[in-house]
Order: sequence, then C-alpha cells, then structure tokens
Amino acid sequence: MGLTDIFASIFPTAYAEEEDVVVEVVEEVEEEEEEPEDPKPEIMEACEKDCAALKKHLDECNERVENGSHENCIEEFFHFMHCADECAAPKIFAATQ
Repeated sequence: MGLTDIFASIFPTAYAEEEDVVVEVVEEVEEEEEEPEDPKPEIMEACEKDCAALKKHLDECNERVENGSHENCIEEFFHFMHCADECAAPKIFAATQ
C-alpha cells in the first residue's frame, strides 16, 4: 500500500462540478485624455542660452575630437549638462505642478 492509497482511504476524492457561468462583458467607453505637452525641451533650449560659455567649450572639444584628437569630451559634457539641469529643474518643476 503506497502513500497515495493511504491518503485515498482517509480522504475522499473531491471532483469539481462544472457550472454554467455566464460572464457579461461590459464595454467601458474610455475617454482619451490629451496628454499635456512636455515643457522640458523648450525649457532646456532656454537654459542652453544661459550656459552658452560651457556649450562653446563642449562644441570646441567635439570639433577637436572630430579632427583626430584622442581626448574625450565627457568632462565638458557633464559641466554643460550640470549647468543646464540646474537652470531647468526649478522651471520644469514649477510647470508640472
């Protein structure tokens, strides 16, 4: 006598009964909401003007790299993006409230 036979003798086998279940499908009309326009690109463009000196350094570095220099412009990029983010963050936050 195996373990299955022992359990079968103690516990009766239960079978699921099939019931006719009617499921109603309710179609909800979803109103499409217009997503507000993202203000970030416009604000970042305005802030690029405030960080013009850093943008100039980045562009000069990129030009040197394109002309064969073996440097990278990561430092210039981070300085420029830090300036632009510092300028844009409060404006973006104010625009999204």
